[in-house]
Amino acid sequence: MTHGLRDGLSLITSRHCKRAFVDRVVPKDDLVEVFLAAAHAPSSRNTQMWQVTVVTGGSLKALVDALCEAFDRGDPPRPDCTSRPASLDEAVERRAEQAVTGVLSAKGHTVPDRAAARAHLRDNLRFYGAPTALVCHLPRNAVQGTFLELGLFLQNVMLGLVARGISSCPQFSVAGYGDVLRANLGISADRLVVCTMAVGYADETAPVNRFVPRRAGLEEYVQWRE
Repeated sequence: MTHGLRDGLSLITSRHCKRAFVDRVVPKDDLVEVFLAAAHAPSSRNTQMWQVTVVTGGSLKALVDALCEAFDRGDPPRPDCTSRPASLDEAVERRAEQAVTGVLSAKGHTVPDRAAARAHLRDNLRFYGAPTALVCHLPRNAVQGTFLELGLFLQNVMLGLVARGISSCPQFSVAGYGDVLRANLGISADRLVVCTMAVGYADETAPVNRFVPRRAGLEEYVQWRE
């Protein structure tokens, strides 16, 4: 039993965002198995209000073209929801800056600047070349708890993918172009686009896939009361 628990923890710690993928199709059967398992995530009264639109092949190419066209045209992102508070405390802000700098440096930008950040964001809108993209959405009347439940489901999805040898990268920035996603994928206007996820087999030769941000120390987020 202990060995099994240890394997489960290893699965969790082995999950990291991958931002470069090889040209290899993700089998639909694997995705189906992962989604069925992920649906065991808890939700209030088993409502399971999350939905996922899976995009591959020609539909993915058309979507990427539309997203990049909007970006190159200078259309400002207009996300349906926010991903973080307007202000962050010093420790949190420092971790965020280190993560951004680390990714850009791993992609070869020795002095990260606006141009490098813009190129990275455009790459994000390409789903980093992944063969599969997930668009995750909730009802327009979603509340805080609904978002929590979607997060529990998506964590299950990412861990399930790891168990199948498949990598992923959850993305909020792509959700800034919710109208483009809705127009291209037939997602109803009464759905909130919360995030997307790039899914595929990681290119382990890419330096960016070897970057793993330092996690907060236990003392930073756990308080003991005995």
